[in-house]
Amino acid sequence: MPEGKGTLYIVATPIGNLGDITRRAEKVLGEVHLIAAEDTRHSRKLLSALGISTEMVSYREHNREDAARRIIASLGQGKDVALITDAGTPGISDPGHYLVGLCVDESLPVVPVPGPSAVTALLSASGMELTRFLFQGFLPPKAGAREEALKELAASCFPFVIYESPNRILATLDTMAMIMGDRQLILGREMTKMHEEFIRGTAAEVARRLEEGKIRGEVTILVEEGEPAKRIVDLVPAIKRLRAEGLSASKVAAILSQITGEERSTIYKMVMEE
Repeated sequence: MPEGKGTLYIVATPIGNLGDITRRAEKVLGEVHLIAAEDTRHSRKLLSALGISTEMVSYREHNREDAARRIIASLGQGKDVALITDAGTPGISDPGHYLVGLCVDESLPVVPVPGPSAVTALLSASGMELTRFLFQGFLPPKAGAREEALKELAASCFPFVIYESPNRILATLDTMAMIMGDRQLILGREMTKMHEEFIRGTAAEVARRLEEGKIRGEVTILVEEGEPAKRIVDLVPAIKRLRAEGLSASKVAAILSQITGEERSTIYKMVMEE
């Protein structure tokens, strides 16, 4: 390690079950001078359960530049810092990469302390043969951009993983059903927790299962490999949802025709038959 410089430890924390904390992670969190946490209030509960009282600072997307400068200064003074996220491994779909990049630029030591991750947890329980896959993380929040991202993912023949929030998951599954049809997927939610659940099926089938109960917490989805440009379409869920939002039959037909490439007249007939 460079003399006189502190080390940035990238520490994975449980995604739900506290028992998943590693001995090494617990040791590092108790020995560093400072912990940079995405949500200090959330992380304080974890540290309290572990009996750790190390000082914490906030490091999240909206303050990452200012916070990173302060953390870099602490490292330059020889203080060790642990970076943690709300759950899982930092640097995956969170601002951790920015801080790590600055440390690399400043020739400051960066040491990973691996552990829980929603991605690897779902992959291991999928039963799919995976030698390669794409990781998207969170999809864009706006519907149009989300559709384009899913089309791009579906056009590749690789399996892919996405994260989604509970308030957008049904809309996302509807879009996936239109684009990918009967391509199989597995959805994991509440992983490692008491109400852990894995739902398998097509996007339309999984959406119907989710509609039966309350959707809690972020979900992780793994979609099986497919053929490039495979666009077998299940339009019924999307038609029902768009009609429930008050859109006319012609408007629904126009929207779904643009997304799927199906003839507008064909979709309009389906809408009128619902």
